[in-house]
Amino acid sequence: MSNRALPAIGVVVAGAAGYYLYNAGGDPKVAEKYMEADAHKASAKLRGEFEPRGREAGARGEALARQAGDKFDSVASDAGKKFDQTKAEAERKLEEGRREARDVAAKTSAEFNKNVDKFDKEVTEGASKAKSGLSSWFGGK
Repeated sequence: MSNRALPAIGVVVAGAAGYYLYNAGGDPKVAEKYMEADAHKASAKLRGEFEPRGREAGARGEALARQAGDKFDSVASDAGKKFDQTKAEAERKLEEGRREARDVAAKTSAEFNKNVDKFDKEVTEGASKAKSGLSSWFGGK
């Protein structure tokens, strides 16, 4: 510190002590209580100025958290609805595919049976002709 600062600080301290002693009527204990009371008031005032800002920030933080929660709920709800729609569409297409597979299987089965019957009829007719042809060689009718 410079040589000028030390006497200035001393003057301020002496002035403050003189102020409190004068207000206390010259009683040092009462002056000390006044000084403590003023220090407490100053501290409360400083805290009061900073605390509302903290409360405002807390309120803003709570509002932002509430908005974020609402947004999350909205997104989750939309995702759930989209999932349900997609699931319903997939189930509908699966059932449609099963129905088409049953129809194709029924058509294929009917066509297969028709071709088997046709083949069986041709084989039977061919066997009858062959039998009559062999019988004619051996004197049958």
